[in-house]
Amino acid sequence: MVATGARAQKVPKPDFKQYKRIHQKALDLIRTGQAETAVKFLAVVEAKLPQDAETQYMLAVAQCTLGQVDAAEASAAKALKLGLPVGRILGGSHNGLDAIRERPLLRRLIRQHGNTPVHGPMIGNLSGTRATIWLRTAAAAIVQVEANTVPPTPAGIVTATVRTNREHDFVAKAILKNLKPRTKYAYTVAIDGQKTRVETQQFTTFSERGQTGKFRLAFGGGAGFVPQHEYVWNTIAATKPQAVFQLGDNVYIDNTNVMDMHHYCYYRRQSRPEYRALVAGASVFSIWDDHDFGTNDCSGGPEIETPGWKRPTYEIFRDNWANPGYGGDDKQPGIWWDSYINDVHFICIDGRYYRTDPKKTKGELSILGPAQKRWLFRTINRSKGTFKVLVSPVPWVFKAKGDSKDTWNGFKKERNEIFEFLTTNKVKGVVLMSADRHRSDLWKIDRSGDYALYEFNSSRLTNQHVHKTMTEAVFSYNAKQSFGTVDFDTTAADPTATYRIHTIDGEQVFEHTVKQSELD
Repeated sequence: MVATGARAQKVPKPDFKQYKRIHQKALDLIRTGQAETAVKFLAVVEAKLPQDAETQYMLAVAQCTLGQVDAAEASAAKALKLGLPVGRILGGSHNGLDAIRERPLLRRLIRQHGNTPVHGPMIGNLSGTRATIWLRTAAAAIVQVEANTVPPTPAGIVTATVRTNREHDFVAKAILKNLKPRTKYAYTVAIDGQKTRVETQQFTTFSERGQTGKFRLAFGGGAGFVPQHEYVWNTIAATKPQAVFQLGDNVYIDNTNVMDMHHYCYYRRQSRPEYRALVAGASVFSIWDDHDFGTNDCSGGPEIETPGWKRPTYEIFRDNWANPGYGGDDKQPGIWWDSYINDVHFICIDGRYYRTDPKKTKGELSILGPAQKRWLFRTINRSKGTFKVLVSPVPWVFKAKGDSKDTWNGFKKERNEIFEFLTTNKVKGVVLMSADRHRSDLWKIDRSGDYALYEFNSSRLTNQHVHKTMTEAVFSYNAKQSFGTVDFDTTAADPTATYRIHTIDGEQVFEHTVKQSELD
């Protein structure tokens, strides 16, 4: 724990317009030696939000830091009574509650829930023959995942065993191999030999890599923690996607000094029952953007280890997701990767780790950096995808954010270089996906001498803050929180990608189909 200091500070005013920021401010105070100020700050919050469970949880963290264990235990108990998920109290090695770990409340919770995942399970990196089951345990444990076909058969059983440890925040990534393509599976989780008391979960594998098929993905960004909007995950689940693409601004951390802020923001989302229900049955694929990586509109810069917060941020991200890959791994960290779903090739980029700052760089600007750019061109050139989906955390189109330099608009030369590469190498079947703007759009980017590129953009899953609609787009929607779905059908004579925009309340407000023949 960070020692509390005598440094006096005026109690800051909570930002009640941005709920996700309130308790992050309290944690920042706690982790910078100002736990007493945090207690006063939380008293102001409690007066305004007397039934808020998150406030009681954060009060327990402040009291643990101050050594007030009786009060901390009482605050944690109150948080549970107000509806805080048990996983918030038991989950993670950075939850700030170690001081009451051996107290009666925690010991009782461990007895009751210790063999249940505190976060997850979450499916990741699903393909036709493999799936990763991600989860977090309350303490170091042996995790066994068993999957069987539906209906079950003796020959259909596949198992994976992994041990969790404190070094990786008690995360298990159990890889199920040799699955059958296009097959429904049910899976169960056992922790230290005891099957968990959660419902058996199910998933359906895709076709083998390169084979045709039909599937639906849901996607979006802009998912700050807003309790009254967390039901968006239920709405997404109702559309029955097999995959969920989270394209940045997934949890809104915005702190490069307090690494516990990253853990806190992930725990907060991973504990939500709505989110857990969705990701237990639909495979999650993720990248990050500025609010997950650093701060608003940030640029990591060309160096691997500078600034010093970049690598630990990458390591925390990697623990909290189960992606197909992570840049060039530890030697060349980053959140870029590619993966096939059936014969649709997703090529996803990292728009922050190596981004140069337009305000500080005199030379050539780059979002990608040289290593990622080489990988991108090589991956595109080798692609056998019927559709090739280029996925960016920020809009590809220049007009999405006015004259802002934070999108590809600030890196016109590099973006044009990518598009010219497509033309020069006669790359067919390209569509674009992106997030960042707090609305849902369809854009059509015309290119001289080549087919137009359609861009599916959506990034207001839960956020309160909204960005204005854009008249230049084919369609632009911001009236409610929203997300996109894309249905790919490559079994058709002319394969299709159908983009739909849905509101948080389940209304479909837009639909557009792109045919492969348009992308030739």
